[in-house]
Amino acid sequence: MWDHRAIRRIDFRIIVIVCCLMAISLLVISSMTSVEMEGDVFWTPLAKSQLRWCLLSWIVFFFATGFDYRKLRDWSAILYVGMVLLLIGLFFVAPIQNVHRWYRIPGLMSIQPSEQAKLILVVVLSWFLERKGREVSSFSTAMQMGALVGIPFLLILKQPDLGTALILFPIALAMGVFAKVHRGVLRLVTFSGICAFGVVSLMFLGVLSHEKMRPVFTTVMKEYQYERLNPNTYHQRASQIAIAIGGLTGSGWHKSEFSGRKWLPAAHTDSVFSAYAEEFGFVGLTFLLFLFYALIYFSFQVAAVAKDPFGRLLAAGLSVYLAMHVLVNIAMMCGLLPISGVPLIFVTYGGSSLLTTMAALGVLQSIYSRRFMF
Repeated sequence: MWDHRAIRRIDFRIIVIVCCLMAISLLVISSMTSVEMEGDVFWTPLAKSQLRWCLLSWIVFFFATGFDYRKLRDWSAILYVGMVLLLIGLFFVAPIQNVHRWYRIPGLMSIQPSEQAKLILVVVLSWFLERKGREVSSFSTAMQMGALVGIPFLLILKQPDLGTALILFPIALAMGVFAKVHRGVLRLVTFSGICAFGVVSLMFLGVLSHEKMRPVFTTVMKEYQYERLNPNTYHQRASQIAIAIGGLTGSGWHKSEFSGRKWLPAAHTDSVFSAYAEEFGFVGLTFLLFLFYALIYFSFQVAAVAKDPFGRLLAAGLSVYLAMHVLVNIAMMCGLLPISGVPLIFVTYGGSSLLTTMAALGVLQSIYSRRFMF
């Protein structure tokens, strides 16, 4: 089940990329949380906390790498039921910050099941689509797949956590394309997704008026839900201002006048991309985007070399999981999508996202390292 020899066969380029991303995370978190401390202190309390999460996440990564990914087939049903029960259970515990997203373990940490739900859903869909075999292109398979995705989607949306719920949509769609699910259903879902994304983007670009679209949208959603699509919030404007201030080379580490003075909300969490842009500018962003591009490119390569259908589907789903977090977070900060709490993987402060992402990366390397192992 666990074989240490798999670790010797991983793609070591991934190690370098992740170390660079974690270093960037520590730099930004330190800068954004040191305002109230005297001098240019690097190891602020939150920077120390993030370092501990980074070290713990490497343990998770190497454990997942050595673990035989094919064993996940046997646990798929149990994982899915457990995921659904945990998501339902959130509504029976006290809310944190007025939302039902976390389980709080006193004295230790808070756990956000929706983060793990994304990873579990990829495993479950890989198992389900492989199991269907020749029936995978049937209409009934597409409907069953929709039900598997729909249950956690609605539960996460109810928390409410729009960003995490919407990440499930492209993951399921991409896996359906890889598995060659019913073409008619895929076309309908793809068309619906493109239309929804297009309308929202046009609103955030100012082409469509938010107020004029209100009567249309409020026929299918509540007023407070529609307000999440408001492109003129302070957070939206502040994020774009921080990026613009960065210019070509940025203001320099610990020298940001806008983000560093707390004018940018959630500078070390949701808005970490904008905070980084202000301090390191276009040059720094180019380097950051190159790291993400390389990470995602190498991840999709795993899907190309996997030796079994389960491994290919699993690698494809996990690669899309990584890509969508990057694309959605950057789109939010650039004013193309509503800010909905989707973290920038490896950079945003927090343990749940980092541990889950490193577990996903570990599973990818488990697939990659076993491409020649039988």
